[in-house]
Amino acid sequence: MKIAVIGASGNAGAEITAELARRGHQVTAIARNADKIAKLPGVIAVAGDAGDAAGIAKLIAGHDAVVSSIHFLASDADELISAVKQAGVPRYLVVGGAGSLEVAPGVKLFDTPDFPAIYLGEAKAGGAFLDKLKAQPDLNWTFLSPAALFFHGPRTGTFRVGGDGLLVAADGNSSISFADYAIALADEIETPRHPRARFTVGY
Repeated sequence: MKIAVIGASGNAGAEITAELARRGHQVTAIARNADKIAKLPGVIAVAGDAGDAAGIAKLIAGHDAVVSSIHFLASDADELISAVKQAGVPRYLVVGGAGSLEVAPGVKLFDTPDFPAIYLGEAKAGGAFLDKLKAQPDLNWTFLSPAALFFHGPRTGTFRVGGDGLLVAADGNSSISFADYAIALADEIETPRHPRARFTVGY
């Protein structure tokens, strides 16, 4: 498949790009500074600004799917959605956040008393992005939220998949490595199971 990754130099974006390359896909890796993108077989690094809808649309046109892996406070949901629509890409996958996942019916993680204030703005922006996707009647999107702790760690290939609820392991931790998250996202691209939906992964 031909897949574009916006934000390919970031923590999650780099792992997603590497995972897709490992599986033999053709990847257009987009970042503001293309020099920061790892040189991998099948990966073409290009410079692009997520805030420039017309520019991004040109870069992603002709792809089978596009992934955006960008901090929500550093991007504009409307611009990104507009770019995907302008380009006519049939599938749009978004690297989400854990904050909008539910810890109890109707209670989001970012509404809990102990949620770190430093992450609150980003988490709520992620929830707003998800709401904007849900309001799109003609866009085939998928929003994949990681577990609460999203970290550099091993590629194990062993994790759980959930829906709108935060996944917590038996030891009380909620976590997923960037590498295992990338496996889940690549699996979703190759075998779509969550069209127009949010899902989550964790250990």
